[in-house]
Amino acid sequence: MAPLLVLLLAGVALASRGDREPVYRECVSACEQRNCTGARLQDFRAEQPLYMRLTGWVCLDDCRYECMWDTVSLYLKEGYAVPQFHGKWPFSRFLFFQEPASALASFLNGFANLVMLKRYRSSVPVSCPMYQTCLNFAIVSINAWFWSTVFHTRDTSITEKMDYFCASAVILHSIYLCCMRTLGLRYPSVASVFGALLVLLFGCHVSYLTLGRFDYSYNMLANASFGMINLIWWLMWCLRRHSHQPYLWKCVLVVVLLQSLALLELLDFPPVLWVLDAHALWHFSTIPLNILFYSFLKDDSLYLLKVNSVQKLE
Repeated sequence: MAPLLVLLLAGVALASRGDREPVYRECVSACEQRNCTGARLQDFRAEQPLYMRLTGWVCLDDCRYECMWDTVSLYLKEGYAVPQFHGKWPFSRFLFFQEPASALASFLNGFANLVMLKRYRSSVPVSCPMYQTCLNFAIVSINAWFWSTVFHTRDTSITEKMDYFCASAVILHSIYLCCMRTLGLRYPSVASVFGALLVLLFGCHVSYLTLGRFDYSYNMLANASFGMINLIWWLMWCLRRHSHQPYLWKCVLVVVLLQSLALLELLDFPPVLWVLDAHALWHFSTIPLNILFYSFLKDDSLYLLKVNSVQKLE
């Protein structure tokens, strides 16, 4: 996945208007007492589809889901705006997919990374000095989109953290990729030290968010800061060298569009047909940018091989 400036534009609220609503709370409490205890719980488990059990859906989750829609219906009937629940808009669940559109978009982003990685490996020789760095970046990106798919399929404390942490890893690895391309080929020791510092920074970042209460505001600020460094560094290098390397427009376009498309998150509207929201639109919009960024990596890697061969001839 190409560099991201703001992977998380807003923190997930611990409570929202919908789940603070007394009608919702009373509904969940009554449903839990009625269906999630004793023999009724055994009946629920016996009737629950296997795919729901395997993905961790429990009786209380079903109560919250049904009561959420009862509350939404009441709000709409009374002419009020659609509320959020537990920091999220109400989504119509498809099979075991909690947010079907975002899960599909995340999967397609990961698939695009995988396809373009295979094309990169078939086009660029292993002897290219940036080959392994690009390969590692692709693996980190595919892993991030895997956890994004899992998180949008089933939102739990663990899947949420894995989604956020892996997203941060993509940004930091993109910074390392940029460091390797701009400095590391000439000064390998500088890249090694810088890479170690990034690993240490990532470890501190994860530790802070794991050991205490998850700080959504800090996570947003940290990713925005990482992304700004990444954006400025890539742009400065591309703009300085574009006359010698015409293909650099691809990298410029990717980082600029990612900046612009991230603003889709600010729309934050209730899901269309209870499926498609601003977050899903953002993820769908990044799919072609993956293709363009890997095209840039391929062109740049082949350029490096050409330059190296000319230098050897001289």
